[in-house]
Amino acid sequence: MKLINILPLIPVVALVLNGCNAPQSETTVEEQAAVVVRVTPLVKTKISRTIDYTATISPFEEVNVVPSSPGRIEKIYVEAGDRVNKGDNLFLMDRTQVQQLKLQLAGLEKDLWRLDTLLKTGGARQQQYDQLKTQYDVTKTNLEYLEQNTLLKAPFKGIISGKYYENGELYTGTPSMSGKPAVVTLVQIDPVKVTVNISEQYYPLVYKGMKASISVDVFKNQTFNGTVYRISPSINPVTRSFGVEIEVPNSGELLKPGMFARVSMNLGEVETFVVPASTVLMQEGTNKRYVMVADNGFAKKVDVTIGKRFDDNLEVISEELDNGTLLISEGQSRLSGGEKIEIVN
Repeated sequence: MKLINILPLIPVVALVLNGCNAPQSETTVEEQAAVVVRVTPLVKTKISRTIDYTATISPFEEVNVVPSSPGRIEKIYVEAGDRVNKGDNLFLMDRTQVQQLKLQLAGLEKDLWRLDTLLKTGGARQQQYDQLKTQYDVTKTNLEYLEQNTLLKAPFKGIISGKYYENGELYTGTPSMSGKPAVVTLVQIDPVKVTVNISEQYYPLVYKGMKASISVDVFKNQTFNGTVYRISPSINPVTRSFGVEIEVPNSGELLKPGMFARVSMNLGEVETFVVPASTVLMQEGTNKRYVMVADNGFAKKVDVTIGKRFDDNLEVISEELDNGTLLISEGQSRLSGGEKIEIVN
């Protein structure tokens, strides 16, 4: 009875053993087959590096002129669009407190003069004189501060770009309908400035005093020359770029704040890799670019940054690329990285 129960199991075991020793399928063999590709050794090429950016023209200086404290506006001397010189009156605030301090200062000045006479004849102590002199100096300083902050003057030559109150209105310090907590806004438009955010890879090539070329759509056949006057000392960790401010002379005032501008900067000759545009691939669903290179018989994916375009060629930038790196120039579209490859001439 025991032999009869065991014998039927033998064919099943044999079948399992035969399955384990079965030859690999044709699909597995095909997956292991090398992808035939052609390669080109990379060699750095000298190019004239010019970078182009878009920007918006801004006033070289812009200030929202406000008094030191809320109060009634006695008189505004300017209107939007008026041109003013440095030191011109802009507006006058209520002067009641100024007049009070003037009277107080005049009284202290008389008392100080009398006390000085008594001090010389021995009729007063030095301590009394010092206390009164301190009070006089503090009052005088307060008066000078109030006079400067009730009669507001233009800090530079420019144009009034906004007026937000009328004579007799109360300035409260809260933003007006313009969204600015100011009585008037003064801008300087000669020169103007353009701010661009430049990729961090160009940081060593940009310097103060560097020339830039600016063009605007309004004046299609005219180019304006600018000069780099300020460079951000740090890199934005999110955008991997740094800010550069360019001063642009504007004696004819053709350039207006808010205009769309194109900025071109020549960084001189540099050595870089230039490859056929067909070898640069884009990762699906993203803006990331990459190339495929040969690495010990296997395909390797290398992320790159795109620089300038030269007809059908592109400048590619990556720390993983070096002279002699084998760029896959044919067959790269069938690769995703890690495949075994066969290089043919």
